[in-house]
Amino acid sequence: MGEDGAVTSAPQRPEGPPPAPRLIATDLDGTLLRDDKSVSPRTVAALAAAEEAGIEVFFVTGRPARWMDVVADHVHGHGLAICANGAAVVDLHAGREFVQVRALPRDTALTVVAALRAAAPGTSFAVERTTGINYEPTYPPFFLDPGATVATAEKLLREEPDGSAAPVLKLLAHHPELSPDEFLTLARAAAGTHASITRSSPTALLEISGLGVSKASTLELCCAERGISPAEVVAFGDMPNDVEMLRWAGTSYAMGNAHPDVIAAASGRTVANNEDGVAVVIERIIAERAAARQ
Repeated sequence: MGEDGAVTSAPQRPEGPPPAPRLIATDLDGTLLRDDKSVSPRTVAALAAAEEAGIEVFFVTGRPARWMDVVADHVHGHGLAICANGAAVVDLHAGREFVQVRALPRDTALTVVAALRAAAPGTSFAVERTTGINYEPTYPPFFLDPGATVATAEKLLREEPDGSAAPVLKLLAHHPELSPDEFLTLARAAAGTHASITRSSPTALLEISGLGVSKASTLELCCAERGISPAEVVAFGDMPNDVEMLRWAGTSYAMGNAHPDVIAAASGRTVANNEDGVAVVIERIIAERAAARQ
């Protein structure tokens, strides 16, 4: 074990070593960010070094665009970030402008609401739209928004007569008694054929997107536009909403603080977010590139 703790490499494919990384995809909370939600100086330097070496960096997060200020100064080049678990691609260089939206259809969201109300009585909902979040009266006040509309999910999801309502990025569902993984399993059984359901919170808070919308599927679209293959991607994550992305990427790392499902999905492990686990791997990638040129 070195000074940064144990970091395991992804196993090599039978046909030989993977191609040199062209893109790094990293989750934010619990992964790139420390627990105090800061980006450490070491991580800032590592991100800049990756971009300087010609490796694109994509922040891929469950956060909405309005919560991206913490990393806005650290995205270089393209300026893009994948938000809301793949439901939106935003340009952080252009004031968090939406470049792509993969909305959750309102009729689908209503179907999910009905299914979860029946399967897990006591569930409360919030609706994340491109314009902000609205929530039910019983939804926990995780992040109060003075401009939010408070009403039942059925009312919040009602279409405007002129079709002018902002697109729904995701539906949030909270249960006051079930454990997080128990609620996730139950919700997927009840409504998983209608929408993509995942979680990233330590509480029983689910994040529900359009069917097929995930960090992985939107990252795949962004990589295809750049001619980047999965084998050329290195991904990092810590929670169930990262699982598909870690499985898709040619090389992937579960953080030292990761959920067991993430550890099982990743091809390698690094140290915890508070120990700058993403920076540790990036530094190694840069060092290996430098050594190969000598």
